Amino acid sequence: MVCGTISGLTPGIHANMIAAFLLGFSPIILPYLGPEGMAAILIATLITHSFLEIIPATFLGVPDDGTALSVLPAHSLTMDGKGEEAVRISALGSLWGVIFAIPLALGALWFIPLLQTPIDILTGSLLILIMGIVIVRSESTGWLCALFLVSGLLGMFAFRFDYLSWNTLGAGNILMPLLTGLFGLPFLLTASEGRIPRQHYSGMEISTHTIIRSTLPGTFAGLVVGWLPGLSTASANTLVSGFIPYDEGRRNYLTAMGASTLANAIIGIAVFIAIGRMRNGVMTAFSGFDTPPVLFLLTIAAIVALGAYGITLGCAGLAQSLSGLNSSHLNTGVAVSLIIICGILTGPFGLIILILATAIGMIPELLVISRVPCMGVVTIPVILYSFGIRVI
Repeated sequence: MVCGTISGLTPGIHANMIAAFLLGFSPIILPYLGPEGMAAILIATLITHSFLEIIPATFLGVPDDGTALSVLPAHSLTMDGKGEEAVRISALGSLWGVIFAIPLALGALWFIPLLQTPIDILTGSLLILIMGIVIVRSESTGWLCALFLVSGLLGMFAFRFDYLSWNTLGAGNILMPLLTGLFGLPFLLTASEGRIPRQHYSGMEISTHTIIRSTLPGTFAGLVVGWLPGLSTASANTLVSGFIPYDEGRRNYLTAMGASTLANAIIGIAVFIAIGRMRNGVMTAFSGFDTPPVLFLLTIAAIVALGAYGITLGCAGLAQSLSGLNSSHLNTGVAVSLIIICGILTGPFGLIILILATAIGMIPELLVISRVPCMGVVTIPVILYSFGIRVI
């Protein structure tokens, strides 16, 4: 949980990097803790990170692959003085996501092997349907379609030449400059100047019934993304936005995304046990030693989720310390830090991708249109791959 807290709160550090680091020390850890102890460390890191990654998105506007579209509603609530509420809502959605996902993951152990072949074939068609619904429902269909295609071209280029990027400390991931440019830097560069409003928490302006109702599509999105081949947590942003507009129902969207992120992590365990597919770096680390029973893994996930929920609320309570900070200086500092981190982790090629992604990411800001089609950077390569067109 300490490892997950560090990775969740630190921009640019992902749970996958921590998993790779821990796996390197597995010859030392395994003799003392055994496979069960090693598995517990990895699961705890993943679950804790998934809870806490909303905090940089909320207070700093820094996107991770699981919080790309969450940056806008979460940070906008911060500018309304309700950053703590945004984190609490996301954490509660995450907790409900775990509650709903664990029994579904147990059921998935039975039906995933039966349905995997037809699902592999239909992945591209499902993604086209989802993105088509999002674009057609908008008022700027032409611009959104163009934005989706351009983002997809950038994604194809970045993934095709990913080998040109550095792999510093095993953390090189071309998704970092892509998502930072598309969702992080444009927001930071165009954010209003002044000081961060006084942060105060006077309760959540969303009912328990609404939270549970919003959690259901989020859990569904997490399960789908965690199951379908080639998708990542970033794809869940797109899927959830098809049910709940991120720029209208801010609190509902944050609840759904919290549930989606944790459901994705939980179903990843079931997919690995059922058919051996590794949906994230943590599951890849599992392949290096004997995997404990699935009930043990899910029990660890449930226990850690309760602890991570408490840690997230504790961090959210520190929101008042941000009151009065100069937002212009803060945004500039965060933007410079992100550029430096991208340069260190992905090298010159990563910086080129960051510049191109930022240029595309500025389009929604200038035209005041939805940013959802920017997720074409991930979905178009996956769609083409599912149809047998190898572009990466």
